[in-house]
Amino acid sequence: MKKLVFALCMATVSLLQAQESKIEPQITVSGQGKVKVAPDYAVITFGVENTGKDVAEVKKSNDEAVDKVIKFLKKFGIAGTEYQTSDVSLGRNYDESKKKYAYQASQTLTVTLRDLSKYDELTLGLLDNGINSISGVEFKSTKIEELRSQARKLATQDALKRAQDYVAPLNQKVGKAITINETGGEFFPMLKTTNGFANFAADAPQETLAIGLIEVSSSITISFRLE
Repeated sequence: MKKLVFALCMATVSLLQAQESKIEPQITVSGQGKVKVAPDYAVITFGVENTGKDVAEVKKSNDEAVDKVIKFLKKFGIAGTEYQTSDVSLGRNYDESKKKYAYQASQTLTVTLRDLSKYDELTLGLLDNGINSISGVEFKSTKIEELRSQARKLATQDALKRAQDYVAPLNQKVGKAITINETGGEFFPMLKTTNGFANFAADAPQETLAIGLIEVSSSITISFRLE
């Protein structure tokens, strides 16, 4: 019986040693790639809000304001597929000092602006037609998929260069990739607002919007065989 147990133990040790001997020498490194481009369109978020003592009147006023805004967007040349309601709210708040309820109706909409040169004209028109606030502007690019591909290629090249830098002093070479994992995403700049309104001035339209650049990044981790 003892001989059988000993034989099984020896077989297990031999199997583990065989498995260990099959482990290939490798190196794991991370790489990053970044691409920047000027955005060619924007998504603007704005809101309409009304308050009052009568819930029906408050809702009616808000609905009329939204209707006016939508008609303005159509007249401005914005296609129906380029604007959308993102949030609707109807509620009430109790005023302790007056011992009365106040009702509030609001609706948040987003509109896609394809011509950034019309930003001032659009936002001023929205304000004139009943919106209460512009809560944000997100800049985007129609070339996003192309940019993602470029960023991934740069990240891969960066990882390979790092691996080569590490193994060169060891008189080894970087072999084929064993695993590739993408670990990072992309970044889109957003225009922040002050006091509920985006910063713009009627007397200097050329300086009212800092568009900047969109940065698309990719982070990857690659394991290479060592030769």
